[in-house]
Amino acid sequence: MFDILMYLFETYVQSDVELLLDREELTEELSRAGFKSEEIGKALIWIEKLAALQDGTDQPYLYTNPNHSLRVYTEAEQIRLDTACRGFLLFLEQIQVLSGETREMVIDRVMELDGEPLSLDDLKWVVLMVLFNAPGNEGAYRQMEDLVFEEPEGMIH
Repeated sequence: MFDILMYLFETYVQSDVELLLDREELTEELSRAGFKSEEIGKALIWIEKLAALQDGTDQPYLYTNPNHSLRVYTEAEQIRLDTACRGFLLFLEQIQVLSGETREMVIDRVMELDGEPLSLDDLKWVVLMVLFNAPGNEGAYRQMEDLVFEEPEGMIH
């Protein structure tokens, strides 16, 4: 499923091609690209749920005071998001790329992905997808894009 999400993100978002296809057309296109119908269905539901989170129709989180809160991860979340991933989410909050609300959207979408625990690189892509689709987060999206695509200069010590 994650491969389908990456394909869609790179094809339609990164290439500035508008996604004007309906669900049936998109399913046919993804089938022609070699993806299995069961995985296509899961990916499209994942995207629909992301849209519901963004427009406020679905809010799986209670977030009250961003200045005085600490995120405690459930056991299932700790399995999907290892220490490096959780630390990266905290870092993104500290540099204000993620707000408490967008962090919860990211965690919600991560928990809906199939498969093994998420790698840090895959988490970065999920963050990009959430920020791209979250209105009012254009600056945070650009900052996250820089973190994902920027090549370090010089020697790393």
